[in-house]
Amino acid sequence: MKCFRDPQCALIALFIALLLVMPHSAALFSALFPQLPRPLYQQETFIGLTLAHFELVAISSLLAVVTGVGAGIVVTRPWGNEFRPLVETIAAVGQTFPPVAVLAIAVPVIGFGDRPAIIALVLYGVLPVLQGTLAGMSAVPAAVQDVARGMGMSDGQRLIKVELPLAAPIIIAGIRTSVIINIGTATIASTVGASTLGTPIIIGLSGFNTAYVIQGALLVALAAIIVDRSFERLAQRFSPHRHEQ
Repeated sequence: MKCFRDPQCALIALFIALLLVMPHSAALFSALFPQLPRPLYQQETFIGLTLAHFELVAISSLLAVVTGVGAGIVVTRPWGNEFRPLVETIAAVGQTFPPVAVLAIAVPVIGFGDRPAIIALVLYGVLPVLQGTLAGMSAVPAAVQDVARGMGMSDGQRLIKVELPLAAPIIIAGIRTSVIINIGTATIASTVGASTLGTPIIIGLSGFNTAYVIQGALLVALAAIIVDRSFERLAQRFSPHRHEQ
């Protein structure tokens, strides 16, 4: 009962329940869509699609975070500041490319499957992380850095012990945006042979099967909400006002 008093836990329980119940919901979707001969997606298990979807999002998001945070740190150092406009431009250009266009370009080069999808998701997810890192590092008060410098901290110590902890809430906000974008965008990876929760959506759209679209979209939307709420809790832990409440 305690779990259902916690909205986050209740959402996770609902998501798991949907995964377990969905394969047995043919009667429900038959009643909702009597004109469809096959109202329930059964080519692959929803659990398998969910695991594949999260694996794709996890890999692409990890690469986007490493790239975005790393580039953000580099261009906020005195020796790398001159590259900041270039890095921001490259990241912005990467996000202006529609993921479908990236997939269309990548598939002839590296083939079908997860790899072209990862490239598209990384390009699309780097900009929010980079922007969050730049905003977070820029928000660190100069006076705080001066104090750290006066205490004899090296550049590396100031970065790890002062700048990153203070910038963490804003960096996490950028990562949160990037991951949520990737959860939704990963659905189109099914167009190039990757198994995701977008598979029933793509098949449903191409075959005019609304039931398939609803089944995939429902799970994707709920997954995005759960991840978003998880990042909200993580951000609260790093909030400078947490200990004041």
